Amino acid sequence: MPLLVQGFLDYVRHERGLSANTIAAYARDLSDFSDWLAGRSPLSLSSADLGDSITFLHGKGLARASVARATATLRSFYRYLQLEGHIDRSPADLLAGSHPDFAVPSSLSTDQIDRLLEAPDSRRPEGIRDRVLLEMLYATGCRASEVANMAVADVHASEGFCKCRGKGDKERIVPLGRRAIEAVRRWLDGPRRSFAAGVVPEPRWLLLSSRGNRLSRMRIWEIVRDHAAGAGLPADIHPHTLRHSFATHLVAGGVDLRHVQEMLGHASIATTQRYTHVDAARLRRIHERFHPRS
Repeated sequence: MPLLVQGFLDYVRHERGLSANTIAAYARDLSDFSDWLAGRSPLSLSSADLGDSITFLHGKGLARASVARATATLRSFYRYLQLEGHIDRSPADLLAGSHPDFAVPSSLSTDQIDRLLEAPDSRRPEGIRDRVLLEMLYATGCRASEVANMAVADVHASEGFCKCRGKGDKERIVPLGRRAIEAVRRWLDGPRRSFAAGVVPEPRWLLLSSRGNRLSRMRIWEIVRDHAAGAGLPADIHPHTLRHSFATHLVAGGVDLRHVQEMLGHASIATTQRYTHVDAARLRRIHERFHPRS
């Protein structure tokens, strides 16, 4: 099993070009699957056996989204086994699709966004950097990993846009607002130079630690969480909350869904359509509060 899994992970990394986060999710799902196998060979399983593994996940109380992802992982894994000639037919092709629960993404109001963006202490070098991080997350709708991997050369402040590399290393162009551009310029002309001093070769990443290293995705989550707490916001704020807020505010402002889809890097417009439900939910709350017949 370990050799088969490693071969699969190498395949999706090098031949399919999937992102590090997707590969890590595959690895976790297959590790859980290996535990469930309890020493049995994955090559000897039937569709019914795989169905039992999915039932086991439901029994553990996993969210439907997690079970859906694990099911998709098994399909991909067994397709690879078939492609490599380990099996003649994939038993995973008969697995019923498990649709994740529809969840309206949480987002912040514009007032809450303002409080969050003002939370970093601009008198400290780290505060100037953190302001850039928060501005970029909200201005672009980028994922934490996309901001972490953004290079200085990807930011075109004079032209008012930046390049983002999303899932599958797909590149997209996203406009930058005036406040984000101002924050970036202040960072590049000031603290970033001292953070990068003495590092050879000079780091190419936009956001750096005080030692000149690229900010990790987890460190970005910590920074967002800490400043959200400082701004008196709910404890469950994370980088994706800013991504959801970016999309929600654009849709509420009347931006065409296709444009929002392009800026978010969604492969399907159906994913972007969640944000029409977010705005509809807000309108329902307003209607219920103020309409005399509600």
